[in-house]
Amino acid sequence: MQQQETVHLFVFDTLSDWEIGYAIAGINNPMYQKRPGRYRVKTVSLANEPITTAGGLTVLPNMPLGQLTPEQSAMFILPGGRLWDDGKDLEAASLAKRFIAAGVPVAAICGATAGLARVGVLDLMRHTSNAPEYLKFTGYLGAALYQNERAVADGKLITAGATAPLEFAREIFRQLDVYDDDVLDAWFGLFQTGNPAYYSVLASATQGS
Repeated sequence: MQQQETVHLFVFDTLSDWEIGYAIAGINNPMYQKRPGRYRVKTVSLANEPITTAGGLTVLPNMPLGQLTPEQSAMFILPGGRLWDDGKDLEAASLAKRFIAAGVPVAAICGATAGLARVGVLDLMRHTSNAPEYLKFTGYLGAALYQNERAVADGKLITAGATAPLEFAREIFRQLDVYDDDVLDAWFGLFQTGNPAYYSVLASATQGS
C-alpha cells in the first residue's frame, strides 16, 4: 500500500474559495489520477478555529499553522483573500518561504502572491499575480521577473492571478504528478472550453485505470 502524502491548504476568514476549488477537488478525487489516493488535503489556520470563506462556507481547520513544517507536506497552497492586502500577518507567507528553501512546492494565487512578495520569495523567482501594479505596492524587488501569464511555475513555486483558478490547478496537478500528461491536457481542455470532445479523450485515456 502506498504511503499517502498530505497537501496543506492555508485557510482564513475571507478566503476566496473559488480560487482553489478545481485544485482541491482534483487532488481529493481519485478519478483519472495516475496513482489514485496518493494525496489528501489538510487545512491549516492561524488560530485553529473555524473560519468563514468569502463564499460564506465554514471550515474547521485540521491543525494550527504553527505546527506545520515542510517535512510534513507535499505542497503548501495559499489562496487569495482580504487577509493579504493589509500586509500585517505574514506568518503563512514566511512559512511558505521556508517550504521553498526546503524544496517543498508552494502554490499561491491572487492576494497570496502579495504575501510572498512582502517576504522576498518573488525577488528571485519568475512569477505572476493579479497585475504588475498590484505587486508594486508591496515594495518587492522582483518586478523584472513578473510574467504576463495566467499562471507561472518556476521550480517549486506556482503563482497565478485571481481570474486563473483553472490554470492554477493545472500547474498544481503537474507539480504533484497527479495525472498522466494526456489526461491532464484533456481535463484542462474540457473545463476550459466545455467541448464534449475532450470528455471523450479523457474517458478514453483513463480506460483500464
